[in-house]
Amino acid sequence: MIPETDSLPCKQIGVAVIRDDRDLILIDRRLAKGLLGGFWEFPGGKIEGNETVQECIKREVLEEIGIEIAVDSHLITIDHTYSHFRVNLQVYNCRYLSGEARAIECEEIRWVTIQELDNYTFPAANQEIIENLG
Repeated sequence: MIPETDSLPCKQIGVAVIRDDRDLILIDRRLAKGLLGGFWEFPGGKIEGNETVQECIKREVLEEIGIEIAVDSHLITIDHTYSHFRVNLQVYNCRYLSGEARAIECEEIRWVTIQELDNYTFPAANQEIIENLG
């Protein structure tokens, strides 16, 4: 958790690095409108006050992409400051369990290899996630 030491609001975000049985990773492209629109990202979203980060990740992935996942081990926690806000990303390794992935609350989705991630434009805060994948 980041202490609120300055006036920038801080968003607590649960992030899923979802792998399937072929070791492909699921990424989605943010809606064109809004903050960081059109960038690619790992699925996830804001942690609600009444849920754990694991519950948040499962809920967000189901709402945004329509699949069931298992939340496994913690991968990394990233604190990143943008010009008007800060984010605390709690990133977990996850496994695809069931359902058909579809773009419900995003522009599109792709299953990609780790090597292919370089072909997509991610927000600055996501670069550290990519560097920690192996």
